[in-house]
Amino acid sequence: MIAELQTWLTSANTSLTLLCVGIVLLSYLLEDLAIATAATLSANGDLLPSLALMSIFIGIATGDLGLYVLGRYAQKVRWLRYRALTNTSFKVIRQKLTQRAFANLFLIRFIPGLRTIGFTLSGFLAIPLPVFFSAVLLATSIWTLLVFTLIYQVGSHVFMSLSELKWLLIPVAFGLLFLMNRFLNKSFTRGMS
Repeated sequence: MIAELQTWLTSANTSLTLLCVGIVLLSYLLEDLAIATAATLSANGDLLPSLALMSIFIGIATGDLGLYVLGRYAQKVRWLRYRALTNTSFKVIRQKLTQRAFANLFLIRFIPGLRTIGFTLSGFLAIPLPVFFSAVLLATSIWTLLVFTLIYQVGSHVFMSLSELKWLLIPVAFGLLFLMNRFLNKSFTRGMS
């Protein structure tokens, strides 16, 4: 499904509206792939960088908000609340997450593997929505702009010189982001033990 969505996005017959919607949907599945695809489309001239960035940002922000809302609804499930209250590990996690909520949520955005659980727990623990959303928006802005700009700049140079290989930038960029995420995850978990 992801490959089909990406193929559809990179075909030349797609309208701007559908490109933007496709990028939003792709960001729900794989954020880094959505950023790489949007930057490549922009570097190729198929989509304005501002529209690409807006689409990525909307997709990532609404996805993160969806995880928060999921956590809020999970809080209403009686057996989950009971398990959370009686689990000693959960007490430690709750204390760490709520103690410096903004800073911790900001860092979670950059640590692969913690986003889903961290943002869902934020809703479950009823971290104030303004604190959650401001931390997530700031971190998302920094990450998206950094990765998008890097891929866009590389893509612009690749398109000028090697137009027949231009679409290889998406899998190469995604692969590098995947490896970087794995490295960061291993580095972070090593520091926790």
